[in-house]
Amino acid sequence: MSSPSFVAKATTGPGTIRYELTFLNVFRVIQAVVYTGLAFGMTPVDGLDLGSRDFARDVAISYMLFALFMLLLNRVSMPHAKTAVSAMLVVDVVAAVLAIVTMHDARIGIAMMLAVNLSVGALMLPLRLSLFFAALATLGMLGHTFFASMLGRMPGSNDMLEAALFGLAYFASTSLCHTLGRQLRATEALAEQRSSDLVNLSQVNELIIRRMKTGVLLVDDANHIHQINESAWMLLGSPSADQRDLGQLAPELSRRLYHWTSQGKLDESATQLADGMPEVVPRFTRLAPNDDSHVLIFLDDTSLLSRRAEELTLTSLGRLSASIAHEIRNPLAAIRYSAQLLAESTSMDSTDQRMVEIINNHCIRLNEIIENILQLSRRERSRPETLDLGRWAQAFVEEYCQGNDIGTDSLRVVSNSPLPVAAVADPQQLQQVVWNLVQNALRYGRLPGEPARVLVVTRQGEHGVPILEVIDRGPGIAPKVAAQIFQPFYTTHEYGTGLGLYLARQMSEANQAALQYVRVAGGGSCFRLVLTPPAHRLVGGDIPTPSLGMT
Repeated sequence: MSSPSFVAKATTGPGTIRYELTFLNVFRVIQAVVYTGLAFGMTPVDGLDLGSRDFARDVAISYMLFALFMLLLNRVSMPHAKTAVSAMLVVDVVAAVLAIVTMHDARIGIAMMLAVNLSVGALMLPLRLSLFFAALATLGMLGHTFFASMLGRMPGSNDMLEAALFGLAYFASTSLCHTLGRQLRATEALAEQRSSDLVNLSQVNELIIRRMKTGVLLVDDANHIHQINESAWMLLGSPSADQRDLGQLAPELSRRLYHWTSQGKLDESATQLADGMPEVVPRFTRLAPNDDSHVLIFLDDTSLLSRRAEELTLTSLGRLSASIAHEIRNPLAAIRYSAQLLAESTSMDSTDQRMVEIINNHCIRLNEIIENILQLSRRERSRPETLDLGRWAQAFVEEYCQGNDIGTDSLRVVSNSPLPVAAVADPQQLQQVVWNLVQNALRYGRLPGEPARVLVVTRQGEHGVPILEVIDRGPGIAPKVAAQIFQPFYTTHEYGTGLGLYLARQMSEANQAALQYVRVAGGGSCFRLVLTPPAHRLVGGDIPTPSLGMT
């Protein structure tokens, strides 16, 4: 799983507002059609001009044009829904009041339709604004009734009570719809959050399955592969994407699946599914307890299992070796001390002195082995820092020459980069690695009768990768020997421990570095340490690796 974050923040989408605004505009068109039908169906009446048939038709036609115009602008007005709905409700209230004035006999139906406008608007507007339009509609109804009663057009008391009840209904429906709208948006936001969480969880699960070292396949009852992760794809020999038949890709695996599904027999012996691929142990399980049509196949790589077993064995042996080495130190110190006292005797002949010398030499060698084992067992975790590799190498060579008498041998630093070479490593562990390489180069990297010439080279490799090399001009290392020099306890020297290069590689890997031997043309040896550059010094970026993923 960039690493990127899979958690997405849920936000209220425009879906609900779009439906509400569309409903309001469509209802307004229907409302305008009703007004128009009532206006053109009126009979001439006597009285005020406001109640004339012509004025009612003008109001209805104007409202119809407004309703159609707002319906056409439905999609454009969605980003500004609050402003658009507010303007619409003002026109709706004015049109309803004028319709009631001009078509008094249809006042109840017109007032009820206006309640729908106010309720739908309350779904999209804040509570205060919704109550404002409810109050505006109530004042319009009460104002019309009041002036009509003053002019003697209505009895007054019953119509006033009717208008007040409609106003109360406007406030109640507006408040209720606003509450429902708020709950609806909270529910929508929660649903989107849950949907986002499910999508994120699905992505995480897919990434985990894709990166699993164990191969995973999903096969149906027709032997068709529906899903496969990268490990299984590689264990099957990297087939093409259109090859989905398990019987053709892995006949042995298909045969075992058939025996497991038909007879319940599981063959747990290791098998190789493709040439050049490691052996695997297949395991089968149904996708669901009551689903016999889909089977999950797990392919356990035996090489990984063996590697884990070796790691556990090496860990146990390392602890045991450290305990044994610690117990050997005391008697070894006593033997060496006794040999030194014996060497001070003046009555020994040359043969006895040679024997004491052999004892001292082997005590020194055994003590080096013990120190290396203890160093390996108690090695601390690396604490990487950003280093100027050229300056660090210069300081190292100066310190080494001051602390060790190299005589006529030559040890110097060469920088092949005009710019500073930056690297990330633990300075102490890097010093131990390079000290071991320089010590070996001065000891073994010399031609007979000639002084050793050792170079510590710093340079930048491809993509700005920092490289440090320890090069000598000695006889070099035979290819058969070079293939084993990093193995523990392998040495060609009489008094070597065989742990120096092994420890150097272990500490290099702990610093995300790679230590390798490179043979030098014309004679000599080169131990190359490829270090990790700082993140901001990468050139060309990371090189992506292809992956199949789940299909």
